Amino acid sequence: MAASEPKKIKSLSDLQQIKDKVLTQTALREDGYKVCVTVHMGTCGISAGARDILSVVMDELAAANRRDIRVTTSGCVGVCAQEPVMTVEVLGTSPVLYGKLDASKAALIVREHAVNGKPLPQLALSSGSQELR
Repeated sequence: MAASEPKKIKSLSDLQQIKDKVLTQTALREDGYKVCVTVHMGTCGISAGARDILSVVMDELAAANRRDIRVTTSGCVGVCAQEPVMTVEVLGTSPVLYGKLDASKAALIVREHAVNGKPLPQLALSSGSQELR
């Protein structure tokens, strides 16, 4: 294959990997932030405690005096049995979805992953386009 020819997409997985790569490379840099924490707040998440998780995230970022980390919310991501969940995206790396959160896990994830850039695979449900475990 010549260097100028694009790689052929052979599966949905190939397409998902391309999408993840493009989003990782562009989504955060557009607004100047290098990290984004999304607390998923669908009905299932809210009933499982997502509002408390959002408060913990905000408190941890305030304590770290970090104003360069964007915090957002979204609806359900389809993992209701794992709620409450949040995603941490660091520019240049794959997004990581964390689940079955409580206040202490959320605080640890914010301190280690969002603030210090060290993902916590032992708490992760998935990373990038990997399957949920």
